[in-house]
Amino acid sequence: MARNTRSPSGGPGLVANAGWIGSIARFWEKTYASDYLGLALLFAAYILLVFFVTPFHRMFFINNINIQYPHTLAERVPVRWGVFYGAIVPLIVLVLWLSLSRAAVHKFHVTILGLLISIFLTLFITDSIKNAVGRPRPDLIARCKPAPGTPKDVLVTVDICTETDHHTLHDGWRSFPSGHSSFAFSGLGFLALFFAGQMHVFRPRTDLSKALLAIGPLLGAALIAISRCEDYRHDVYDVTCGSILGMAIAYFSYRRYYPRLHSARCDEPYQSREAAFNEGFAKIKGDEESNRPGRGVESSDDEDIEDEDEGEAKDGAEPNLENDTRRNELEARTRTREVNSGIELATQGSETIMGINPGMKFRIFIEPGN
Repeated sequence: MARNTRSPSGGPGLVANAGWIGSIARFWEKTYASDYLGLALLFAAYILLVFFVTPFHRMFFINNINIQYPHTLAERVPVRWGVFYGAIVPLIVLVLWLSLSRAAVHKFHVTILGLLISIFLTLFITDSIKNAVGRPRPDLIARCKPAPGTPKDVLVTVDICTETDHHTLHDGWRSFPSGHSSFAFSGLGFLALFFAGQMHVFRPRTDLSKALLAIGPLLGAALIAISRCEDYRHDVYDVTCGSILGMAIAYFSYRRYYPRLHSARCDEPYQSREAAFNEGFAKIKGDEESNRPGRGVESSDDEDIEDEDEGEAKDGAEPNLENDTRRNELEARTRTREVNSGIELATQGSETIMGINPGMKFRIFIEPGN
């Protein structure tokens, strides 16, 4: 078989280069280096947000009852426990599940990588929105400690606050969205999706116990989100949006490595990038050989008929009825589809599963009923 040295864009790209540039390009295509680089950048960006960025300070009325709740020092779920429930617990459970099920190295790898990307992407996006929106928390007045004589019926700024603790004061403008909520759903939501895929909860007649196990992490995340309203750190709007954000990012990260939950193979991740890169198809009159864009692997029977027709046309002979019959039979029993990627076909039950392998244009023939 010819080796596929095309980039995902469909052209040869840099991977066909024989020098060191080609080596780097092939390494980039065959590994998850881009994912790890993105993960490192997300972590670095989050650290910068936490230590060097102050939020936008929205103006407020000091007699606004919506921001006059007490500042609770003893939180129901403090930050350290939020990290434990939202990140450490899902990580431990995933490692135990994958170890006990003797999962392949590739499955182990992409599952943990997907969880980490979900968590750090959520942290970065959540804090970016918090600082940009600058919505006051329900306990802002207790944090701010307005100076005596501050007018009550006019909009005031952060300048009237007397609180000297930098974090306590500025964190009062980071209400939207709820970070605890988004973080909890980014980790526990990813765990719930993993459970749902491993146990095929959307398969007909699935046991209720499996479905309950899959939604268990979501209940835990919801309780963490609700605790933020009980501590007067956020209102319902904040925790609802934070929960949706965290769950959306968890689903995005999960689907980068696993098929949809309705798939017959939802318990297995997509093919590894190295295997997809190394996999090739025999090319007959491919783009390089024929210099005709869009041509790939075709049926040899079809090509034989075309070659014979061309020979007869050159000789001035009458069209070969036998060839016409063969062509008609071929067209009657097949249907042709051209695609811009390599395709693997597998069958399970009555379903045909198509695995996409970016790399080359070709034509496949599928006989109906097979």
